[in-house]
Amino acid sequence: MQFVETLVERKEFPEFKAGDTITVHYKIKEGNKERIQNFQGVVLQRSGSGATETFTVRKIANGVGVERIFPIASPFIEQIDVNKRGAVRRARIFYLRDLTGKKARIKEKRF
Repeated sequence: MQFVETLVERKEFPEFKAGDTITVHYKIKEGNKERIQNFQGVVLQRSGSGATETFTVRKIANGVGVERIFPIASPFIEQIDVNKRGAVRRARIFYLRDLTGKKARIKEKRF
């Protein structure tokens, strides 16, 4: 497994975990053009380790929940901004999928 680690170039991203609200700046290729699209939402989980680590981000778009799984080592991720730190007690917050409205809010962690 050590061999795979050396092949994948990993960028430095800020520390984030489940419950945090982040913005992922993601490169998208359309034809021969390339642009950066922002995906802002709540981190539901981080899974895996090393080169195969991924994280799931959920947002509500036009009243519909949209989840996207990003590989941490993806060359298409330009940068990750942490907007809010969430105060949650578990590492995988899939219970958020069933909640709507005010119940779906996550308390912000104070420093």
